[in-house]
Amino acid sequence: MSSVFTEITKLSPKDCFYIVERHKSEFTYPLHKHKEFELNFIENARGVRRIVGDSVEEIGDYDLVLVAGEDLEHVWEQGNCHSKDIREITVQFSASLFNSEILEKNQFASISKMLKKADHGLAFPTHSIMKVYSELDKLSAKPESFSQFMCCLKILYELSLCDDARVLASSSFARSARNTESRRVQKVKQYINDHYAEPLKLADLAALVGMTPVAFSRFFRMRTGCTLSEYIVDIRLGYAARALVDTTSNISEICYECGFNNLSNFNRTFKAKRGSTPREFREMYKKHKVTV
Repeated sequence: MSSVFTEITKLSPKDCFYIVERHKSEFTYPLHKHKEFELNFIENARGVRRIVGDSVEEIGDYDLVLVAGEDLEHVWEQGNCHSKDIREITVQFSASLFNSEILEKNQFASISKMLKKADHGLAFPTHSIMKVYSELDKLSAKPESFSQFMCCLKILYELSLCDDARVLASSSFARSARNTESRRVQKVKQYINDHYAEPLKLADLAALVGMTPVAFSRFFRMRTGCTLSEYIVDIRLGYAARALVDTTSNISEICYECGFNNLSNFNRTFKAKRGSTPREFREMYKKHKVTV
């Protein structure tokens, strides 16, 4: 059957990190996932298309992404890149490297928060990449020793201080909730997640947490950075994208099963938010899957 390739990484049980630097002219690795966390840096590859879950973006001259979701599919494909000297630095580490006791310490609070967000893939802005560039630049040249470990730790810490890193995949596609908000926001999000295929009204959702519609609408936007309607659309699109990848249901069936009541609107909204039509998205994923 057609499936996503599960990578068996080269990370040794006796090592904290697996680090590799490559210089190449094209990306050929298939769509894949793995249980290890991965920090991937790419330089001089403008035009490459990065796919993380249901996020599809064309990267610029620098790209730095942290993926911490065990079942989160990702791939970098050639796209519109014509560079003949692409530089890629990959750092992989086990989820068990930082145990719960360590992550509960004050000094690791920002790293703990970052790793949770990275369940959905986390893309760092250029200014944050430049902040750790010198460390990344010399990382692979360091001997595999304690100094290399400290360098990786410093990179993760510096990145964890970035407050404008972008979460890539939608929670409904990544099959992982984002539980960093208040209890009221979590309660409403859980309800939306459970009833996304049904009509969802602002008044009903506000009543769930004992607020007026106007107050709740303002509260939700302040806490999440998006409007309630934008969030509902994003959740529905995530489930639709997952269905496009994992099932053979036709697009109109997926449209209505995911809470959209108009096929034209679904196609238009999907393309506006995901950069491709539902059909193109399905074909793109099918192209990158391997037979197992």
